[in-house]
Amino acid sequence: MTITTPHLGSPAGAWTDAQLLYALEEVVEKELNRHLQVAKDWMPHEYVPWSDGRNFPGLFEDGEAWEKEQSKVTEIGRIALVVNLLTEDNLPSYHHEIASLFGRDGAWGTWVHRWTAEEGRHGIVMRDYLLTSRAVDPDKLEQFRMSHMSEGFESDNRHSMLHSIAYVAFQELATRISHRNTGHQSGDPVCDRMLARIATDENLHMVFYRNLLKAAFQLAPDLTMQAVRDVVVNFRMPGHGIPGFERAAAQMAIGEVYNLRIHHDDVLQPVLRFLKIMEIDGLGAEGRKAQEELGLYLGGLDSEASKFDEKLAARKARMAARAGA
Repeated sequence: MTITTPHLGSPAGAWTDAQLLYALEEVVEKELNRHLQVAKDWMPHEYVPWSDGRNFPGLFEDGEAWEKEQSKVTEIGRIALVVNLLTEDNLPSYHHEIASLFGRDGAWGTWVHRWTAEEGRHGIVMRDYLLTSRAVDPDKLEQFRMSHMSEGFESDNRHSMLHSIAYVAFQELATRISHRNTGHQSGDPVCDRMLARIATDENLHMVFYRNLLKAAFQLAPDLTMQAVRDVVVNFRMPGHGIPGFERAAAQMAIGEVYNLRIHHDDVLQPVLRFLKIMEIDGLGAEGRKAQEELGLYLGGLDSEASKFDEKLAARKARMAARAGA
């Protein structure tokens, strides 16, 4: 796919995905080396309360059937944990997509495999925790996993490596925030520590892609601005195909795990501020248009988030009044 741009820094006035991959290779190598220096290996089994585990019914005659009351985890924590784990479960699809876009050779390939290996830990430790602590119904969890993974996953941005870089810069931070807030709302310190460990990984992944996006702005500012606009305006979390996702997302919004205000303030704004997105000048006509449309969208999103804040505050007030009655 070739996209024309008036920017003088692009080869012959145009960029292809292959040219951008090659042009960004040195930045990828630099960011990969930085990541490997700061990332700390950790053992998933060290975050699981194995002594709390016991048999479920099945092959073991002494198995104990799952009951909701067996777990310390709150209801909102349980809902969010299932969504977060099922999102992690589609790692094979994510790997296939980024390996197809970024390649398996050189610094790009090394990053693709390293990222996949680190993400693999998240699904391992979360499932072990959930089953050992009896936080969820194991049968339903497996049924959800089979349904979700059987559908596979295709990103809205698979048509463009630049759009994909922009997407993951925001999505990795969104995932970090979702894990962190789930831990805070879980009611279990063990769960909170586990998700804090996962969130640390997600933050490092965000930094990698955010810095790569910054480099893309220096190479192809108009195209990168358009990609950021498209991604922000059409943003969806990768777990949107999970069975019952809409209902779970609504409950997570009310439970302050992830909602419009969090998305605007804690996900979009930190990345956009780092990139100084509204201060970038020297753009061509299409780049300026994308920048203006992005600003208008963010203003509208902030207004929508304020309306949600008001509804949430009113709901809390009603619940407090009922509790005091």
